[in-house]
Amino acid sequence: MNSTTSISAIDVHGHYGDYIQIDKTELYNRMMSGDAAEIVRRAAAVNVGLTIVSPLLALLPRFQANAAVGNEEAARIVAATPGLKQYVVIDPQRPETYAQADEMLRQPQCVGIKLHPEEHGYPIREHAALLFEFAAARKAIVLTHSSEQNSLCEDFVPWANRFPEVRLILAHIGCGWDGDVTHQVRAIQKCQHGNVFADTSSARSIMPNLIEWAVKEVGAERVLFGTDTPLYSTAMQRARIDHADLSDPHKRLILRDNAVKLFGSMLD
Repeated sequence: MNSTTSISAIDVHGHYGDYIQIDKTELYNRMMSGDAAEIVRRAAAVNVGLTIVSPLLALLPRFQANAAVGNEEAARIVAATPGLKQYVVIDPQRPETYAQADEMLRQPQCVGIKLHPEEHGYPIREHAALLFEFAAARKAIVLTHSSEQNSLCEDFVPWANRFPEVRLILAHIGCGWDGDVTHQVRAIQKCQHGNVFADTSSARSIMPNLIEWAVKEVGAERVLFGTDTPLYSTAMQRARIDHADLSDPHKRLILRDNAVKLFGSMLD
């Protein structure tokens, strides 16, 4: 048995619900879907004790989702599902999601804000000022998709530097619209306050040496375990960290301790 499999991991990047993309087949969409109970079952099978989710209903279909409706659904489902916590999704093109987030961030099941410029169809550079002001006023944790053309990591850096109260998680180490696997790591290196992190939820994480390189560049303290469940296999993403060419203390930081430090009592 690997020496880190006994660690009860915290998955900082999950989803639940139906994956719906109109350019995909019904079978493809079904394979990428999973209800809340299925997310918890898959997590428990590989000793992931907590998954922080946003509802796919708030994100999909691309350019068509109503984030407010998804948030309302998640508030009900997550509160009733042990093993889950929730991000509230803000779509800056829907002003009502700001008011909704202000209310939901006060609720015990909600631990942060989720942004997805790609699925909602807006350039982050055009909305970052208001988003970061809102998050800073609430000292919020923000998880964002990165780094495709609407969500370039470099476009987040000035705002993370301007608002150190915001703890920012750049999703998907290795993701890049241009094939460059370094975007998330290079953004962390340009940030001034130690308030920017990246998660392991990219399909690129299966590349040998990618996670190890990220740890070497920015330190294990800046890397968080994420799976992007149910789009990807929780077991595969867990095994990638358990069997990484890293020390056990570094694996523990990634799998659990960094999330505990970042989210604190919100995970209770």
